[in-house]
Amino acid sequence: MYLSDIHTHSIASGHGTTCTISDMAKAASKKGLKLLGISDHGPGTLASGTSSYFRSLPFYPRKRFGIDILYGVELNILDSAGHTDLSDELLNNLDYAIISMHRQNYRSGSVSQNTEAYINAIKHPAVKILGHCDDTHFPVDYETLARAALRENVIFEINETSLAPGGYRGDTRANAARILYLCQKYQLPVILSSDSHGKEHVGDFTYAEEFVHQLMFPETLILNNQLPKLKVFLQTR
Repeated sequence: MYLSDIHTHSIASGHGTTCTISDMAKAASKKGLKLLGISDHGPGTLASGTSSYFRSLPFYPRKRFGIDILYGVELNILDSAGHTDLSDELLNNLDYAIISMHRQNYRSGSVSQNTEAYINAIKHPAVKILGHCDDTHFPVDYETLARAALRENVIFEINETSLAPGGYRGDTRANAARILYLCQKYQLPVILSSDSHGKEHVGDFTYAEEFVHQLMFPETLILNNQLPKLKVFLQTR
């Protein structure tokens, strides 16, 4: 069992759930998690959190239902220059940012253009995690991206939603396997993420856990159960 899940979405993401942060925290507590991260979509996602929402997050309770809560954002990459959809002022007051590509915000280019977009985006000190970059709609050069992630102290996630059968990101297994190979090569940690929209799948790593174990990826490089190390990582750039 894993003790943390820091890629989750509440009603503020604008789709997929009507659950509040309290609903999410209560469910996470019941499932035995010790740390929950709320990472609602940035304002570039239709009907998602406004700037006012992200401005208020640092004032929210840090503990709910006996578990620690972190407040972040899943940023949208907007172009190959790595521009995103939240201001530096707001980003710098959040606990962390996940950086992702979504088809409604970013038009996929060549492998080199997509790789460049990710590399430029992770240069922002608030960005800690490369979100579902296993997506088959956005091909990248994983070797180049892994080296950049190591240099910028950013980690990859292994995304439960991507690996679940019938996912809208296509068959991501080959890309996820490549990510894990490179992370082991460079001793770069990863985080397992549910990407849950709502409480139902918070802390659910059914397919992600099976996948990393099948590939014999070392537990020492998975941060979900290394809570002190994970917290220090999120605070350091």
